[in-house]
Amino acid sequence: MPSLDDLKKRIKSVKSTQKITKAMKMVAAAKLRKAQENAEKGRPYSQKMQNIILNLTRSISDPQNAPKLLVGTGIDKTHLCVVLTADRGLCGGFNSNICKLAKSSFKKILSEGKNLKIITVGSKGLDQIKREYEKYIIKKFSFKDKKQITFKEAEIIGNEIINLFKKNEFDKCILFYNNFKNVITQIPQAQQIVPADKTPIKENEENLSYEFEPEEDEILEDLLPKNISTQVFKAFLENAASEQGSRMTAMDNATRNAGDLVDKLTINYNRSRQASITKELIEIISGAESL
Repeated sequence: MPSLDDLKKRIKSVKSTQKITKAMKMVAAAKLRKAQENAEKGRPYSQKMQNIILNLTRSISDPQNAPKLLVGTGIDKTHLCVVLTADRGLCGGFNSNICKLAKSSFKKILSEGKNLKIITVGSKGLDQIKREYEKYIIKKFSFKDKKQITFKEAEIIGNEIINLFKKNEFDKCILFYNNFKNVITQIPQAQQIVPADKTPIKENEENLSYEFEPEEDEILEDLLPKNISTQVFKAFLENAASEQGSRMTAMDNATRNAGDLVDKLTINYNRSRQASITKELIEIISGAESL
């Protein structure tokens, strides 16, 4: 059984940890509001761009000569998986959930006899994925020194994807990230960005018709590369909100658990202290009676 001094030190240590987790929860709550606002503002833009591409696709007169970023290479042999995670931990299952979805996709791709290539964005995702799939990782990105991810960082990832596609390094590209729903719920997503996803985002957008100037093919040549960077940036925004929401929840749980542990340790301390006092009293009384 631990001594009174050991229990006292442990109570002090847990209380110190509780102060840290409480402070981290408050910081995450402050950052969450801005991150959530940015994520919600970014959704309409990325959705509208996808629907415009869908309408442009329907207007193409010669699908055989359409941009490859739109229609693909015609084969489905090599898959490029871009896994977006955080560079920092202490955010619950945020990173693990993304990697879990990514790993299940990796297994499916390899079981079908297809080639797998992986790009990791964020050190936490790299740490988890490299244990089993290190030989498939072709590029690693980390923006740990950046206080806030901007469109510039998304363009770096987007340009890397486009350059690999131009070199015929892959046939299909899938983006893995967490979609922010609320503070408690973040949903892991696997979004195909090459070839462009032709599923309409909203049903009421399906029957809209546009007149384009210049020709559809010319617009797509310029719009499709921008769409890749836009979808990557949207994933960054969703991840930023999801990370802070998950961290806030995790730190709140940690603070509560620390409080419960302090209560249990305090009860043990008081019991041990009472037992020690009782023992000393018995020794004094026994010594007095023996005289």
